[in-house]
Amino acid sequence: MFNLITSKDNNVKNDVLSGTTVALALVPEAVAFAFVAGVEPMVGLYAAFMMGLITSIFGGRPGMISGATGATAVVMVSLVALHGIQFLFATVVLAGLLQIAAGLFKLGKFIRMVPHPVMLGFVNGLAIVIFLAQMGQFKELGSDGAMVWMQDQALYIMGALIAVTMLIMHFLPKLTTAVPSGLVAIIVVTLAVIGLDLEARTVIDFVKDMLPAGEAATATLKGDLPTFAIPAVPFTFETLYIIFPFALIIAAIGLIESLLTLTLIDEITNTRGRGNRECIGQGLANTTNGFFGGMGGCAMIGQSMININSGGRGRLSGITAAIVLLLLILFGSQLIEIIPLAALVGIMFMVVLGTFEWSSLRLINKIPRSEVFIIVLVSAVTVAYDLAIAVIVGVIVSALVFAWDHAKKIYADTSVDEDGQKIYDLRGPIFFGSVANFKELFDVENDPKDVVIEFKRSRVADHSAIDAIDGLAEKYRSKGKVLHLRHLSEDCRLLLKNAGSLCEVNVLEDPSYRVADNSLA
Repeated sequence: MFNLITSKDNNVKNDVLSGTTVALALVPEAVAFAFVAGVEPMVGLYAAFMMGLITSIFGGRPGMISGATGATAVVMVSLVALHGIQFLFATVVLAGLLQIAAGLFKLGKFIRMVPHPVMLGFVNGLAIVIFLAQMGQFKELGSDGAMVWMQDQALYIMGALIAVTMLIMHFLPKLTTAVPSGLVAIIVVTLAVIGLDLEARTVIDFVKDMLPAGEAATATLKGDLPTFAIPAVPFTFETLYIIFPFALIIAAIGLIESLLTLTLIDEITNTRGRGNRECIGQGLANTTNGFFGGMGGCAMIGQSMININSGGRGRLSGITAAIVLLLLILFGSQLIEIIPLAALVGIMFMVVLGTFEWSSLRLINKIPRSEVFIIVLVSAVTVAYDLAIAVIVGVIVSALVFAWDHAKKIYADTSVDEDGQKIYDLRGPIFFGSVANFKELFDVENDPKDVVIEFKRSRVADHSAIDAIDGLAEKYRSKGKVLHLRHLSEDCRLLLKNAGSLCEVNVLEDPSYRVADNSLA
């Protein structure tokens, strides 16, 4: 049912090694996003484990990695500050249920409607966001207790280790692909720091810098198994009133980011994920998080790219990442605590270079300016605000540009048949943007008694179109003339019911239009 392992001999090895690399890269991200949400580091690590495991088993995209993310964390921070962590857990449960409902109602297919310029803007903006997120690793705790930029030797060591990591990841695959270059880079850089006794910031240093001074001394990433608990909140309409808006936003942001990441991986791997199934998988993972003390999340494009680039293609890679992360939390916390941040930053820098669509820069002079504007706009909004707003803005602008372009593309070829009827062979859709041009096509004063609008190459799209045809028919009737509509499709005839006796509709030879089927998702 789940096809955890494919038939290729090297898939198991690739998935296991790639999943191990991803597990190490998940740690600082999960910890950082936990602090963003205002919760303890272990809440973020539990989320990374549960999101990764459940979505890998039940989700619709093998090879995609999910965990605690910044996109959802920024929504949670005000909820935690105002109402406490138990309300967060209840919100995550509700968000998961909403995502499951989205999958059951086949809403995943609508991600296919995102235009390509919006996808390019999303990818480029997200690459910039990932890059900017790594800048925080170049800060350390100053003498006054505030985070300050690294200086002198600390900065030089950090830069050198990042460079070594990136060089390993770039050149090792040219020599061998037997092991993921990211995993080799982490091991080599960690051993170099220990062997040369370098003063390099590690994962545990990052955690300590984020904690109050009193807690930093005893900071550790060691934890226990997550335990089941029903969120301790009043089961009242007042609670629902508080958590529902947050749950709706988290569910929407999580699905948008996950489905766009799914689409991106589809293109990279030349395979096809299942959007509706991914909605259900994300929902199951978030619901489980709420009952087991995790902060929830969604797909992570950075870690997903690490996995894909390291050879992870099957569900086993995500399962391995989750299990290795849990084992590290339970038994190997000391191993992940000594990993230099520079190694993880270097890996993420390589992800940035691989994620950014450099080809989009070459397209600037080859595609319409409107599409260039959309790419830049979506990238900027992604960086300035968040992914969900950027995608919504991009889709709206794309729709407006489409409407404007098609509003100018309506015209008609005219002729007179043997019965003396004037025929307007209409080309282009009639909708709110084109009705003004549509009305100008007709010569009501000089047309004969019978006028036919041929709809073989056109269609009625909305109520504005109905109103325009209704008004045109009324003008012809006031002149003692009759307007006939011919070869309307069935859906157009249903829209035109409001025209009533004003129009004579010939239902013969009506074309049948197809729409996207749920099976596509």
